[in-house]
Amino acid sequence: MEQNFGFIGLGAMGRPMARNIRIHMPKQSVLWVYDVHQETCENFCKDVENYGQIQIATSAKQVAENALTICSIVPASQHVREVYLDTATGVAGAKQAAHPIDEARLYLECSTIDMQTAKSVGDSLEAMGMGTYIDCPVSGGVPAAEKGTLSMLIGASNPLLENEKHEKSKRLENLLSWMGDPSKFYYCGWLGAGLAAKICNNYLSCTILLANAEAMATGVKLGLDRKLLHQVIANSTGQNFMCDNVCPVPGVVAHAPSSNDYKLGFKAQMLSKDVGLGVDAARSVGIKPSIGEAAIAVFDMVGKDERCIDRDASVVYRFLGGPE
Repeated sequence: MEQNFGFIGLGAMGRPMARNIRIHMPKQSVLWVYDVHQETCENFCKDVENYGQIQIATSAKQVAENALTICSIVPASQHVREVYLDTATGVAGAKQAAHPIDEARLYLECSTIDMQTAKSVGDSLEAMGMGTYIDCPVSGGVPAAEKGTLSMLIGASNPLLENEKHEKSKRLENLLSWMGDPSKFYYCGWLGAGLAAKICNNYLSCTILLANAEAMATGVKLGLDRKLLHQVIANSTGQNFMCDNVCPVPGVVAHAPSSNDYKLGFKAQMLSKDVGLGVDAARSVGIKPSIGEAAIAVFDMVGKDERCIDRDASVVYRFLGGPE
């Protein structure tokens, strides 16, 4: 099991991340995968079976029983707690009494959750002697996950620089390099720091997305040509990454989700959660998150609108009544 890897959570982001791990990991090693949807696991296996051995686990516990290096990405905090701390079905249930193999475990947890949960889970695993837990939310969306060029925001000091010969450091380096772009690996410090950075980034990107949708919808309804307006913004002070790459107006940016019937990149119903994490974090340090509070009022409705559910978040443009 020492040479095996595990992956938990084969959703929109997890599936391409796990695929890249299977492609790059040693062919003779086994990738153990688990998702609450059995069919998702079966489809994944069919997709990557030519790259090496894959086993479908029935629980996170079974993944941990068969792999020392595990990556996970699940929807929310409660799911992270279940994956790692449930003694019946979670990673904690794989503990072997006084066995040195437990300390060798390495967990790379890539979900976007609150910092407190990450700290609690990491501290609990350490107290149980169950190895090293690192929070490592990722950025770049599905396209970067598919290309293996994700930004990795790592909630730990840089162990590769501090102790390059440490066995866990080598495993961490491999795992990161199989999914992300080394020029975009950010060692943020303490446990939870990766999430702190991701929460701030998502607060900004999600609220900017809403501002783009409102501005573009207003301009098009005023009679401006959508492509002309986009060019004006791209070459003026309103220029921003989200408008350049995730323009919410169909037919303006060819590769944007909006030009592909809002093909799923980041689920619209996840907007409230991610901005909510930013709002809570800001309040915890005495910052009033006025923009986030206003955005959540809109995103709560977007996440319940049948026209928007399970479509890319830029579909907020449709919700606002922007001309398509």
